[in-house]
Amino acid sequence: MTLTDQQPLGSPFSAVTTAEDIVAGQDLAGRTAVVTGGYSGLGLETTQALTAVGARVIVPARRPDVARAALQGVRGCEVIPMDLADLDSVRSAAAHISDCLHRLDLLMAVAGVMATPERRVGPGWEGQLTTNHFGHFTLACELYPLLAAAGGARVVVNSSAGHALTGIRWHDPHFRTGYDKWLAYGQAKTANALFTVHLDALGQGDGVRAFAVHPGKIITGLQREMTLQEQIDRGWVDEHGNVIGAGFKPPSQGAATGLWAATSPLLNARGGLYLEDCDVARVSAPDTPMDDGGVRAYAVDPDEAARLWDLSVAATGATPITDTPGQPTRRSAANGRGI
Repeated sequence: MTLTDQQPLGSPFSAVTTAEDIVAGQDLAGRTAVVTGGYSGLGLETTQALTAVGARVIVPARRPDVARAALQGVRGCEVIPMDLADLDSVRSAAAHISDCLHRLDLLMAVAGVMATPERRVGPGWEGQLTTNHFGHFTLACELYPLLAAAGGARVVVNSSAGHALTGIRWHDPHFRTGYDKWLAYGQAKTANALFTVHLDALGQGDGVRAFAVHPGKIITGLQREMTLQEQIDRGWVDEHGNVIGAGFKPPSQGAATGLWAATSPLLNARGGLYLEDCDVARVSAPDTPMDDGGVRAYAVDPDEAARLWDLSVAATGATPITDTPGQPTRRSAANGRGI
């Protein structure tokens, strides 16, 4: 992947396309997907759309009872416990999935947190980077043999326009010198994008392609750590919590780009790309307002992606995925290390 690949393809879909529009006429019978966060917000829309056209969906959930209640009327899905902030929990969930499946067609990393108060997890890691990136990184490494076995799997990771807030803070990725919840979120979303760049580079020999997605501006449970006043001050909602901000999408439109990434034939033989509004996004200039769309060059830079991959392997203890076709990694190490 190069920056010249980061150009719109002329997709027939747009910012107002819904999840239902994307899957209309598709038949995913016999396909299996793992959708993190697949029981609320964009994840729920994704699960419903995939199962509606025949896919089997496994939903790892930090709150499995809540997830099962939310998905009670959705056929073709099952819930397993998993906490992205706890890598032992991630490995346990991956082992369960590996015991149940012989191949995995789609891994969709929809779950995430945003602008949380300072939290330290594991060996003192910053919570947003851990939940949004390290957890999904570990899950993908553990499930890679299943993805490679599918012969055409796709990995779709939800990033955000928030990546424009900052690149990777190589000098202090865990904010040990002072916490800023928005910079922490921005770094985690940049990490989500860079993760797909290097995963795609390593996986394409096994037919595993990866994409990062900006779903758009949507009010979902992602804002749960923010006060109502914060959301009012940002012009997102009124005093009753009703959405008033310009450019906001309903969840069904927000889920559309991820589903397009997962299923579009326009993306065959492509990967390592950042997508928005059901198309490939352009590279944006450093001073472009965040809401004007596009992706910053640092979030799709292959060298930055390789550096983050090495940092993530060191942190989580994951065995690196080989870039030799036909020889995928089988298992990750048991214990992570601090950085």
